[in-house]
Amino acid sequence: MKKVCWPYFDPDFDKLLERIHGPACRVSIDNESEEDCTVVKVDSITKQGLLLEVVQVLTDLNLSISKGYISSDAGWFMDVFHVKDEHGKRLTDQRIINDLQQAIGTAKGSTTTSAKAKAYANKVFSPEPPNEHTSIEMTGRDRPGLFSEISAALADLHCNIVEAHAWSHNDRLACVAYISDQSTDTPIDDPCRLAIIEDHLTMVLRATNGPSARGTQANQQEAKTAGFLGGSEDGTMTNVERRLHQLMLSVRDFDGPSGPTSLSMATPTAPEDSEEDGRQTVVEIESCDEKGYSIVTIECKDRPRLMFDTVCTLTDMQYMIFHASVNSDRGYAFQEYFIRHLDGCALKTQSEKERVIKCLEAAIERRVCEGVRVELCADNRVGLLSDITRVLRENGLTVVRADVETQGEKSVNAFYVRDISGNEVDMEFVELMKKEMGPIALHVQNDTKVPSSPSERSRFSLGDILKSQIDRFSQNFIAIKQ
Repeated sequence: MKKVCWPYFDPDFDKLLERIHGPACRVSIDNESEEDCTVVKVDSITKQGLLLEVVQVLTDLNLSISKGYISSDAGWFMDVFHVKDEHGKRLTDQRIINDLQQAIGTAKGSTTTSAKAKAYANKVFSPEPPNEHTSIEMTGRDRPGLFSEISAALADLHCNIVEAHAWSHNDRLACVAYISDQSTDTPIDDPCRLAIIEDHLTMVLRATNGPSARGTQANQQEAKTAGFLGGSEDGTMTNVERRLHQLMLSVRDFDGPSGPTSLSMATPTAPEDSEEDGRQTVVEIESCDEKGYSIVTIECKDRPRLMFDTVCTLTDMQYMIFHASVNSDRGYAFQEYFIRHLDGCALKTQSEKERVIKCLEAAIERRVCEGVRVELCADNRVGLLSDITRVLRENGLTVVRADVETQGEKSVNAFYVRDISGNEVDMEFVELMKKEMGPIALHVQNDTKVPSSPSERSRFSLGDILKSQIDRFSQNFIAIKQ
């Protein structure tokens, strides 16, 4: 019998390489240099998408980035972030600091964050990932009540909505829903049934008299099952948000509204005498010929997850970020990116530059929703989301953004709603609603900046609406804790 010989590898070989070239990723967290923020430094071998992964980790932990410096030359990635917690202070919880180091170290080789990092992500919703489920992605032209129609269609198809996220911008809608079978609460794997679900939802998406429902636009209005996704892999909020960015990009929401029924949530122009609020989003691109870069500069109002949105868009458009600096001061943000296409070329044509500018402007605007934010939690049951959205639709409100998740036996819902006629929803009805709700408690927040005239204000009470429909809702509504 022949003797089998295997090649020998010295166990100290990897350590030798590390001593020569340094570790693949070094993360240091400095809480001493700055009084009001924590300095996070990352050194790593560079690769496409690494900056997005690091920014995603910071976003998952609800950290805001006040300053950032990024350099990625000669195959080595170095960046410095000045971050603050959700209260605007530097990090003091040692558990979060430890998890931040571990999560960034994990991110260099994976597109998902560590389990501990997920535990701190998005305080509104459940930190525990859902069980395995079937994913459905939907895109199409938006119209008043469309999200309600989608919810009703899934209920009619005996599908339980485990989780759903929807964005509306520039007359387009993108929605990612995770569903299970109503009777068994298990993923739906029957190809015939999945095809029926896809066809039915696609028909709902295309049920409009607008010209965009026909011709070349028809393939942009569809529903697709994206397979089975476990919560440990794709259940985090930011992964869903990245997919929503991609879906919005695929339906060209950056081209602007396609008709007068647009539900765009872009920030309205502020009065001219308001120096700070009147500053609008400005995106510009210049050429750096001596270095072969295109320089993208962004000036806009600062908000949470802004850097994630811009870096996500540049990455998904196949641009590499070699250098960058970001800064936030007095509620206003300045970002500068030195980029090249994956083929190593800078932006060559004016049309390419204009497309990048429009896509970045859209990425900044998509998350900005003005109007009334309604957060509620109720005992979960099949059809609950359909009932809630139908009540809103029947009383003149349309959902322009939604985040729905299942937390144990509870369904956690957060909606941005607007008046279907385009009028701003008056906060007076909110105060009246709170008084009339009685034992039913809701958290309502108005993000509208420009109030409408008294003649345009809504005159109904959402409290009366929900009370009149209480028999269709689960009992024991509770307020969501902030």
